[in-house]
Amino acid sequence: MNEKRDIYWGWFIVLGAFLILSMNYGTRYCFGIFVKPMSLEYHWSRSVISIAASINILLYAIGGILSGYLLDRMAPKWIMTIGGIIAATGFILAGFVKMPWQFYLVYGVLCGAGSAGIGVVVSSSYVGKWFVKKRGVAIGITSMGIGFGTMVLTPVVGYIVKIYGWQNGFMFLGMMVFIIVVLLSQLLMGKTKPEAYGLLPDGEEAVEVVSGTAAVTDVPSMSLVPVLADSRFWILVICFGIAIMAEMLAFVHQVAYALENNIGKVVAASSLGVIGTASIFGRFFFGWLSDHLKDVKYSASLGFLFMAAGMFILCKTDTAKLLFLYAIVFGFGYGSLAPMMPVLVADRFGRHILGSAYGMLTFFVAGVGGGLGPILGGIIYDRLGSYIYAWQFNLIILIIVAFLMLTLKPRADGY
Repeated sequence: MNEKRDIYWGWFIVLGAFLILSMNYGTRYCFGIFVKPMSLEYHWSRSVISIAASINILLYAIGGILSGYLLDRMAPKWIMTIGGIIAATGFILAGFVKMPWQFYLVYGVLCGAGSAGIGVVVSSSYVGKWFVKKRGVAIGITSMGIGFGTMVLTPVVGYIVKIYGWQNGFMFLGMMVFIIVVLLSQLLMGKTKPEAYGLLPDGEEAVEVVSGTAAVTDVPSMSLVPVLADSRFWILVICFGIAIMAEMLAFVHQVAYALENNIGKVVAASSLGVIGTASIFGRFFFGWLSDHLKDVKYSASLGFLFMAAGMFILCKTDTAKLLFLYAIVFGFGYGSLAPMMPVLVADRFGRHILGSAYGMLTFFVAGVGGGLGPILGGIIYDRLGSYIYAWQFNLIILIIVAFLMLTLKPRADGY
């Protein structure tokens, strides 16, 4: 391919990453649609079903360490292709499960591990390596794919599950992942970083690549040890871990909550799509805002506060109108998470190690926080008989992390 294009190649990467994230997270956030029909057919409790989502997130988080490490050393073409094939296989097989352990294996293990190769660690980190000045906007646009996929897939899958059954819903998701992810990975994800092709980040100007020399002198250590020893990293872990725990708790259980309040099945499932739509605006807004603020942490803190406001509304929700209002507010704030994590990692620790550092952050944030969210919601419901206590819990912890984020110190020398 000719590297000298009128359109900077990084924007083609943004397009591919946008669509791949659409498939990855659009399919993931359809999980709540399957909870009640599977519970009714097999008489499984909500917590039993939710364990599959927790295993999925845990495998996704563990896989993010490996995929992030590989991304710092190679192009993501085959990382994404293999991940897409594994995830698609898991979704298709999920349509045939009869026992909980089978569901844990195919949805929890296969879909979770496969998703690690096509998730935000690979997609957003890859985009982050091609941009510096426009990093917030580029990653914001990329992560808008998460909301776009949720907006498009959740109502479609909700309809398929209602008319044709949950088994066909899973098989539909598997086929979509296989076709779209593999194709885009092979077409657009074959380059490593701009310097390897005589380019500079953001596409500002081309530079000569001289044999035996580096085009750019930014080649610091690739070791994760300094990052793991830095208090900044652990503040990010705590803040985003708690926020994603709250997010996943709500996503997995809000449809069941709406149904118990006599809100229709399609409307309840569509609330996930509304969250996806609102998050599209949130991802761009918070990404754009981070490029224009003195410190990215203020953008992240504001996002947490929007999520908290959404939880307050959900506590009062008993009609479709309030459900959609919650979805808009919560979705806009939730939209800050995907762009702010890689932007903050790159800002505090540098883009040279973005894949590895973001992969490690995702392990703690998604694996621990996200893994606890779905099962915690199931336990609260099974023990207390209501989701209201779960929403109140989310409200409190989101306010706490919004203020904790403000204590994050600036980037230290050495990165």
